[in-house]
Amino acid sequence: MRDTAVLKYAAEQSIRLYEEFDRAPVAARASYEELLHRFREPLPHNETDPGQVFDELLAKSRDGMVIAGGPRFFGWVIGGSVPAAIAADWLVSTWDQNGAIYQCSPAAAVMEEVAGEWLKELLGLPPECSFAMVTGCQMAHVTALAAARQRVLGDRGVDVSRDGLHGAPRIRLITGTHRHESLIRAMRFLGMGTGALVQVGLDGDGRMDLGDLEAALQESPDAPTIVCLMAGDLNTGACDPFEEACALAHARGAWVHVDGAFGLWLNASDRHRHALRGVDLADSWATDGHKWLQLPFDNGYAFVRDREAHHAAMSITAGYFIPPDGAGRDQMDWNPEWSRRPRGVVAYAAIRALGRDGIAHIVDEGCRLATRLVDGLGDLPGVEVLSPARMNQGLVRFLAEDGDHDRRTDAVVEAIRAEGTAWFGPTDWNGVRAMRISVCNHRTTDRDVDLTIGAVGKVLAATP
Repeated sequence: MRDTAVLKYAAEQSIRLYEEFDRAPVAARASYEELLHRFREPLPHNETDPGQVFDELLAKSRDGMVIAGGPRFFGWVIGGSVPAAIAADWLVSTWDQNGAIYQCSPAAAVMEEVAGEWLKELLGLPPECSFAMVTGCQMAHVTALAAARQRVLGDRGVDVSRDGLHGAPRIRLITGTHRHESLIRAMRFLGMGTGALVQVGLDGDGRMDLGDLEAALQESPDAPTIVCLMAGDLNTGACDPFEEACALAHARGAWVHVDGAFGLWLNASDRHRHALRGVDLADSWATDGHKWLQLPFDNGYAFVRDREAHHAAMSITAGYFIPPDGAGRDQMDWNPEWSRRPRGVVAYAAIRALGRDGIAHIVDEGCRLATRLVDGLGDLPGVEVLSPARMNQGLVRFLAEDGDHDRRTDAVVEAIRAEGTAWFGPTDWNGVRAMRISVCNHRTTDRDVDLTIGAVGKVLAATP
């Protein structure tokens, strides 16, 4: 097959696969040993026809893929890419542009600039914020916290970009016990260390306890401090009290960062944005594009109110750069990567195709269907709802006659995946094992919810 012919062939096969997601078993069926046997071979010395390579990829991987882009994947908060985003992602690969500086690809730089402005408006963030398009929420945390580190140490006379952390006062990061592990990893990357983490308790609604926060802030009032708030707890969907927490933190000179990996998208919805009251008062925010915006992976966003600190933490220059002459935005001044895909193209295409109303509809439907799914599972015999649907998240567990509910919950979750209709994952919550329910795919419908509830009912009847 001619080199260019394989592109058309790959597009046709990819479209067919995308259309099959509605019917395909969600869980991977092949074992690690089977997949390793299929793919492991000596390093090839000779060329292979590209069409043959593509056919081998399809055949060998077919039952080794989890259909996370399909409508009945409920294990983690992963959306399903909309066609406009997939097509734009293909185009990005074809253009083969380095989205690092304006002069590398002027059109890509402008699309990223416009998409960044659109994102701020959709997410209800201050228009003066700077932004960065990164690989995902993990690197969005790194980017935003690097800016925070620059500012809170700069306020104490330390230019960390020039002098590093040696001799600088130790930064502490205060967060609730519901924090995500990607935040902890970002602290490690930035030299803060996990020992700088101060965890405060949660109230009865699963939100950061304001009394505990105030006590933590008072404990070391002179320490450079970052407070991280949660917009959407991964298990329960709870959002912290942003307005009150920001007021407490700012009164002590602390920087406030928001982990809004999926919850920040509630601001796109008139129906649900009330849950985020005061989130715009923070200093930085991190979110993902592969969740509610329904983009392919490798798309995350950081936003920073303090543009100067953001620029100081990330910008770089070299003698071979071509200045944009006052026009255009050099993307690498705001993110930690040098060679990178021009991610703004995919965001631009998806937002242009969906519009505000389309994105709001996806959010609203995800929240509605999550309620239907949690309530429907809760009506099955032997199912206990631990956390009713909030946002697009909920928790249930499966009760055992012998009282070992943790054992039965793990067994039932595994059996559901093996059955194939839907995919869920287990989690720990308040000292017990639970099944987490996350609904985040634009393709999920009421029919998918009904199919899932029916399949879980049959699994329960067959699982001791």
